[in-house]
Amino acid sequence: MTLETVIGIEVHAELNTKSKIFCGCSTAFGGETNTRVCPICSGQPGSLPKLNEAVVERAVKLGLVLGCDINKNSKFDRKNYFYPDLPKAYQISQLYFPICTDGKLEIDIDGKKKNIGIREIHIEEDAGKLIHSSGEGGTYIDYNRAGVPLLEIVTNPDFRNAQEVVAFIERLRETMLYLDICDCKMQEGSLRADINLSLRQPGGEFGTRTETKNLNSLKAIAHAIEYENKRQAEIIKNNGKVVQQTRRWDEDKNTSFPMRSKENAQDYRYFAEPDLQPLEISSEWLNEIKKNIPELANEKRERYIRQYGISSYMAEVICTSKNLAKLFEDLAQKSGEPVEAANLITGELMRLINETGAQADTFAIDENKLAFLISLVVSGKINRSVYKDIVAEVFANNIDPEKYIAEKGLLAVSDDSVIIAAVNQVLSNNADAVADFTAGKEKAFGFLMGQTMKNLGGKGDPASVKRILLKILKERTA
Repeated sequence: MTLETVIGIEVHAELNTKSKIFCGCSTAFGGETNTRVCPICSGQPGSLPKLNEAVVERAVKLGLVLGCDINKNSKFDRKNYFYPDLPKAYQISQLYFPICTDGKLEIDIDGKKKNIGIREIHIEEDAGKLIHSSGEGGTYIDYNRAGVPLLEIVTNPDFRNAQEVVAFIERLRETMLYLDICDCKMQEGSLRADINLSLRQPGGEFGTRTETKNLNSLKAIAHAIEYENKRQAEIIKNNGKVVQQTRRWDEDKNTSFPMRSKENAQDYRYFAEPDLQPLEISSEWLNEIKKNIPELANEKRERYIRQYGISSYMAEVICTSKNLAKLFEDLAQKSGEPVEAANLITGELMRLINETGAQADTFAIDENKLAFLISLVVSGKINRSVYKDIVAEVFANNIDPEKYIAEKGLLAVSDDSVIIAAVNQVLSNNADAVADFTAGKEKAFGFLMGQTMKNLGGKGDPASVKRILLKILKERTA
């Protein structure tokens, strides 16, 4: 019998607050090693933490959007363990009274909807970073990240394959970006996931799980799940016993290695954090946070389809990024051509973004120049080929399109007399194609159309060229 895969995940999201969770040190990524550290985040004796209110606000925002119960009274706990990147030898977290519980997030897999349960969201502090030096054979510690605020989003074991996990993380990432609570840069470690996976007989009791830690790319997540699924299946097939353990994924070798036996809560000797008061959230503040939740991606998709008449595919692509969504709304408003604006973003701009390696979340382009180009192509003053070329120039070099068109003489040829002369010359030079058209071969018309556009230096207005070419062909074959 085929074994069923059971997966639950823990997503760690670094919040985009300016300062750390319990002190005033900067949370900015990078910086010279160990320069964003103070007595509090480095765990010096006698230092006391003070909770950053912005951390709580961001946690509540995410909890509300994910349909969680917001616990107006929650507490912090000490999670005790020694590891070099945790200078205090404990982490301040929430075990017994997390701030958010019992939520869900809907994913879409090949048109089928599925709800993934959110067991809890809790607040905690990040650890520092170990830097392993292969050349010098040592390990160094950078405490700049220690104390950066984290949300840990813990799901129920509702996933059955890697595709579902990736879809969930993509949707969660999108949600956090629209809420502006996390930059979600997986390559910088601000969004990473732990994968808990086990195998069982379909519908039976859960098997022994393993946890693969700190996966910071969708590719790594998918590969790690596939690898661990296969590894456990082989063990069970050979009548072995899966050991509960924490594993480290090596993307270069496409394999994982055991780090330590998997701990349970009692191994960390949790107890209430004595240096922080219980966290109380008033109804007034909760209502204020609710009012300030922005329009989210799924809401924008529905509105764009309804308001602007674009396709669901276009709405999906545009809303994958707040940056693209803003550009679309600006273009739709300034050009008065929302469908054309959507075509431009989902077609030519996405092609340019992908080809150049630009980031859809951060790339910049002058929407006024694009709106101007849309007006020209819609009115037939430039043709589609010229339009695409100029969009690429605006994207790459931020050229002035009006000046560029004037200098290169790119306005479309729409003078009937000029087009008629070009058509007659093409038909005279391509008698075989004219005969093929007369015989009902449709491809011949496309050839003649292309030759006429070439004759006009690529500047002919396609609608005018097509109209005149058809008229003259019919006259010649009548």
